[in-house]
Amino acid sequence: MEPLIAFHSSRRAMRMRRTAGEHSDVCSLTTMPISFLRRFLMLSLVAACVPVWAQPPASPQNGPKPKPEDTEVWEPVPKVVTPGATNAAPPSDAIVLFDGKNLDEWVSNRDKTPAQWSVANGVMTVNKGKGVGNIETKRSFRDYQLHIEWKIPENITGSGQGRGNSGVFLASTGPGDDGYELQVLDAYNNKTYVNGMAGSMYKQAIPLANPARKPGEWQTYDVVWTAPRFNDDGSVKTPAYVTVFYNGVLVENHFELKGQTLYIGKPFYKKYDRAPIKLQAHGDASEPISFRNIWIRELD
Repeated sequence: MEPLIAFHSSRRAMRMRRTAGEHSDVCSLTTMPISFLRRFLMLSLVAACVPVWAQPPASPQNGPKPKPEDTEVWEPVPKVVTPGATNAAPPSDAIVLFDGKNLDEWVSNRDKTPAQWSVANGVMTVNKGKGVGNIETKRSFRDYQLHIEWKIPENITGSGQGRGNSGVFLASTGPGDDGYELQVLDAYNNKTYVNGMAGSMYKQAIPLANPARKPGEWQTYDVVWTAPRFNDDGSVKTPAYVTVFYNGVLVENHFELKGQTLYIGKPFYKKYDRAPIKLQAHGDASEPISFRNIWIRELD
């Protein structure tokens, strides 16, 4: 007898001996060819191992079905602000700090007397005369958006930190150079230490790029300033942050300051609430720089 026939005969004999309650139509996998049996077992394992994440998400079992309206916020409605004719022009809610006509919004940082810088042809120019010094805004600010334009003279001389040096102090916390300085300097083919070049938060934040224009052309800073907050005991609750666009290029991206900007020494925080914005009359021997079109939007 052929082996396969003998095997089947044996299997039939075994089925005949089963009790009446047993099913007589169960197929025996052992009668299948080995290659088919292997494929069958492999497919069964794959089906059993389908990952849970491949299944469609279950619908909520309790409560109402979610609706788009559940996550819609309707109030408070943002105030309407009319933009300027250009991105450089002040929007409707801006405080204009210099419009090219006068220095009514500015005083001497030294003694709060009227500012003594010169104004001509829509531009204010630094006065480096003895005893004049820095100027600052009459008003004080906390958090804000600032737009300011400045120009290095076309005939600028000097090099490094002695070439068109000035600064925009985003918070003036005292006389002289006390505060948080965004550096102003000729950065067009003028080598200096990178945490003191134009676009830097002086001695703290190296700019992410150098988009300087040539001397004689107007440069622009657009700044978002978040002032530090202090606890009652003078300790820092939250640090200062600054974002700066220099000629439309992001050069400081929500940078966290370690304290005031210092020429010598490590930065530290000194408690204050609101502060003026200060412009620096640097003592270098190069030709004085100019400013125009200065406006601010308070954010607090």
